Amino acid sequence: MQSEEIRQLLARFEALVRHFEGVECWLARELQHVLGYERWESFAGVLERARTACAGAGQVVGDHLREVTKMVRVGSGAERGIVDVAITRYGCYLLAQNGDPRKRAVQDHLLSCPQ
Repeated sequence: MQSEEIRQLLARFEALVRHFEGVECWLARELQHVLGYERWESFAGVLERARTACAGAGQVVGDHLREVTKMVRVGSGAERGIVDVAITRYGCYLLAQNGDPRKRAVQDHLLSCPQ
């Protein structure tokens, strides 16, 4: 693994940060692409495993992986709500820990985390 690859991945990750009610977080539908998932349906399984790990660690799941509704434009110009998940930095760590280790971004994250 090249340190430049890690820096690029980290820069992509940090560029997506948002603040909700003073809390630093990321949206799952944006983060899924950084971690190499093209389909929401595939990423939903990772989210569920991260929720299980969060609860197993004695944390309040809603504090780290909170379901939200995001408005998106549809073809007619109207908007409709879709489900998304606001994720804290700890929640992002859990996502990477429970992601598919065959995906390059997940591999890079796992190798760059302190053990």
